[in-house]
Amino acid sequence: MSHRSRVSILLFATVTACEPLASPRTGLDGNAPTPGNPLLMLTASQQHAFRQGSALFQTSFTPATGLGPLFNARSCAECHEDPVVGGVGDEVETHATAYHDGVCDDLGRIGGPVIQDSTTPALHAVLGLDKEPVPAEATAVGRRTTPSLLGFGLLDAVPESVLEAMADPDDRNGDGISGRPNRLPDGRLGRFGRKAQIATLHEFTSGAFINEMGITSPSEPREQTIRDAPLPPGVDPAPDPELGQAGIDATDAFVKLLAPPPPTLSSFTELQGRRLFATVGCTGCHVPLLHTGLNPVRALSNTTVSAYTDLLLHDMGPELADICLGQATPAEFRTEPLMGVQFKEVFLHDGRASSIEAAIQLHAGEAAGARDRFQGLSAQERAALLRFVSGL
Repeated sequence: MSHRSRVSILLFATVTACEPLASPRTGLDGNAPTPGNPLLMLTASQQHAFRQGSALFQTSFTPATGLGPLFNARSCAECHEDPVVGGVGDEVETHATAYHDGVCDDLGRIGGPVIQDSTTPALHAVLGLDKEPVPAEATAVGRRTTPSLLGFGLLDAVPESVLEAMADPDDRNGDGISGRPNRLPDGRLGRFGRKAQIATLHEFTSGAFINEMGITSPSEPREQTIRDAPLPPGVDPAPDPELGQAGIDATDAFVKLLAPPPPTLSSFTELQGRRLFATVGCTGCHVPLLHTGLNPVRALSNTTVSAYTDLLLHDMGPELADICLGQATPAEFRTEPLMGVQFKEVFLHDGRASSIEAAIQLHAGEAAGARDRFQGLSAQERAALLRFVSGL
């Protein structure tokens, strides 16, 4: 039996035997924070940082304060808003990359991979562009919905060794599932982004400021431009960096300390659905529990999160394939965390599925076996499984 199998079985045994999960730090013990609130057990300074970051997360930027000149949104909360600040959004943005002979080019030198859909009035007046054009060099374009950020700090706190133990790139146990990490050029393991192309939550946050709002910072000092051409004089009046390190740190603290939404498991039908979720093989990728390691933040240290993901890459078949990123091929996607799925109205990375059942039907590649077993359930069993997932 592979390491992945042993870990998956252990985790499922734990979630089955001990539901409802209890942890004073994650708040899944009946005293759970309501969505949008911070984790429990924070110090006074951490609570202060959370409040500061929340204010910055909701700040609407203007060209005078750094917005653009290319952007997708004017504030973080414009996209992460439902049902609370930090949750999901209804925006769908465009990403583009090039893939040749197994090598991925994120087109970062000429504007990729995020293609901004808006320009400031000053840039529009000079170039006549309403949005950034997709580079002609792109071999694929992908659509991306806005993920919920609730509980992301706990994902950030999971040690790489935990994720590596679940990887089975050669499918040694023959179950058809061969999850693998997306390694960055410096060797770190990616875990954020639909292709697991970002290693840390701090990088995720600073990257969002520049890619989504055009806000430069000490870690992202380079302004987004059209095909790397110099910006016309006068279109970007705010001095760089447009957001200082203190602002990045505060926003990172807000996202890191957001509590995960507690799952709703209250009826026999939902409990039956949880059992079926494992029986058909969904837990082969959507691992119920992840364990954090030692962390300077007590609320994130040595605890568990009902994330329902392994944060690894899996081949999902040609129909879902779009862009590449890092080591992730066009058909590979990081297992989407299911915590917070209760707040979603559309599903999959591009929002093409209007229901959880439709999303399952589109699973292929490594997920084909679980999909087929789901389809083989009775109508009552499928309903129970779907009710369980809809409450996560």
